[in-house]
Amino acid sequence: MIYPKIALAQSIIEICAAKGIFNIIISPGSRNAPLTIGFAQNPNFKCYSIADERCAAFFALGIAQQTKKPTAVVCTSGSALLNYYPAVAEAFYSQIPLIVISADRPQSKIDIGDGQTIRQENVFLNHSVFNANLTEDASLENDLKINKAIETAILQKGPVHINAPFEEPLYETVSELSVSPKITNSEEILGTKIIENEAEIVSIWNSSKRKLILIGGINEVNSVDQEILENFAKDPSIVVLTETTSNLHNPSFINSIDSLITPFDDFDFKELEPEILITFGGMIVSKRIKAFLRKYKPVHHWHIDTLRAYDTFNALSKHFVMEPNDFFKELLPKTEFVSSKYFSKIDKIYDLRKIRKQEYLDKISFSDFKVFEKVIESLPKNSQLQISNSSAIRYAQLIEIDPSIEVYCNRGTSGIDGSTSTAVGAAVANAKQTVFITGDISFLYDSNALWNSYIPKNFKIILINNGGGGIFRILPGHQEKPVFNTYFETAHHLTAEHLAKMYQCNYFKANDLPSLNENLEFLYNSNETPGILEVFTPMLENDAILKQYFKELI
Repeated sequence: MIYPKIALAQSIIEICAAKGIFNIIISPGSRNAPLTIGFAQNPNFKCYSIADERCAAFFALGIAQQTKKPTAVVCTSGSALLNYYPAVAEAFYSQIPLIVISADRPQSKIDIGDGQTIRQENVFLNHSVFNANLTEDASLENDLKINKAIETAILQKGPVHINAPFEEPLYETVSELSVSPKITNSEEILGTKIIENEAEIVSIWNSSKRKLILIGGINEVNSVDQEILENFAKDPSIVVLTETTSNLHNPSFINSIDSLITPFDDFDFKELEPEILITFGGMIVSKRIKAFLRKYKPVHHWHIDTLRAYDTFNALSKHFVMEPNDFFKELLPKTEFVSSKYFSKIDKIYDLRKIRKQEYLDKISFSDFKVFEKVIESLPKNSQLQISNSSAIRYAQLIEIDPSIEVYCNRGTSGIDGSTSTAVGAAVANAKQTVFITGDISFLYDSNALWNSYIPKNFKIILINNGGGGIFRILPGHQEKPVFNTYFETAHHLTAEHLAKMYQCNYFKANDLPSLNENLEFLYNSNETPGILEVFTPMLENDAILKQYFKELI
């Protein structure tokens, strides 16, 4: 074995190995040479080299999203570290374990005019769950900080930062370790396994005739037992609303929230107004359901999460620090069904909405909405779908997706900045066929995501190019003026064709329904290299077609 000569680097690497950290994403640099040498030549690790630190961090996030285990990113000193920040923030709000290991100059070199130095300590303080600011020499204190950082990333499901100062020479190696670092055993923080004030909770549940269960994004498929989901479906007093990214399914659940509630008037909203609102899972995409629940507040809002409880609707009454599955396994056997028309009324409306939706889709012209319908119905069963933010995830929320397909989107901060990189990382970490649906601005913004040699040959990108930021046409208040086209929509005439050629991807394009159907088939049948299908849709018609959809649902 070859080890870096610097003892601190040895300690970091050995503790990572002892803690079971396996995937290491390294960006080139000199100051991080001791870490690069140690990680890359140690068989305990799988290392990836990705030059762009922003892409590297989102790539790592995609791996961690799939493996449910911490993934480490390693960079040199200076501004390289700051490029990790968007992914760190996403990991923080999406509760994904990410370990940032940054090489630094010794503290004596900071703020004296030395090259490639910034104030690196605690740089992620507002969006991290632990920060380990190490001193230059290997020590028990440093060992404990490294251990604590990794344990915290695991237990609190979030990003941590280990900042390690190294002095030159950086590239020297030795054949034997000079350290025997301290390895600690984590003290697992467990949520309560019993429901506090259970009798009161059961009483409230049994007396309520209107229970609304709202499920946000969940990165773990089958996180709730099928028996529990079936109990929800059978209870006439329960309506279940699911986000596309919830990865929980039942025929009675409402999985297109906006299709249900957008046409509602005040009378309809009163019909849906819950006595009990139960939420679990991640962030909610639907702005309409958030506006509804903020106006028509439930009497009781219970949120179930082992770590956090966001008071999204300004109505939170209880936070159950438990896994949702444990909560319902504990609660439901002690409850009983009550006579109620809550589900039947809402279900009848939703059945009509589904009929109206299909009638509308059958008659509309080629557009974003039509493309999403055809693309989603083309997805291979048992595949993984990654979706970018802005318009893409909102359109996907309107279309039925086969229950065998796992769906993911970076909804922690809802940014477009790393969607492609995350999808690539997720594809690397998951043996399933991965399809990534994205918009043109999101794709162009993160085009360096394709600048690596790890993309699986069967990775598919479906790029909907409507010539700009289509989301801003959907939002209220837009006007057709130069300031809108230039500064909001960022209208352009770029395509992915040359990028596909540069990164050695198959390239297909479509601009009408026949060419879309034909090239979807080509895309899925071409597995010798990654593929991009670019679909060109009419910028000036997309928003009108979508807005008309909600008017015709009634």
